[in-house]
Amino acid sequence: MNPRLLALAPLPLLLTACAQDPAAQAARAQAELDAAPAATVKGPGQNCISRSQVRNTVVRSDRVIDFEMQGGKVYRSTLKSSCPGLGFDRAITYETSIDQLCTQQIVYALRTTGGNLQRGAGCSLGEFVPIEYAKE
Repeated sequence: MNPRLLALAPLPLLLTACAQDPAAQAARAQAELDAAPAATVKGPGQNCISRSQVRNTVVRSDRVIDFEMQGGKVYRSTLKSSCPGLGFDRAITYETSIDQLCTQQIVYALRTTGGNLQRGAGCSLGEFVPIEYAKE
């Protein structure tokens, strides 16, 4: 048998293993949203927020980031797709030359490896929806 054929034989199995069922993807996305604290939407979403007004950034999962602003407002950005490692590392970094964060802005998971900070996967922000955390 040709050795090249043997080396390529497992490839379809690997490709199949990487593909996810759309229903499974949707269930995982909903589980990530459910992991974020309950909140009430307080108005229409915005395309941009003022970067200088961000007091704290809270990564909730691989898809949800809350931006807590000066003055108490909170904007929740739900990423278009899951950002690998973001929910584990719970920190982001980004580069921008303007004082705004906008939808489609690329943020990177920020991870600590051996005491050093490293940029991880890059993912684009979704719309910034004003929320209020539910009272418990």
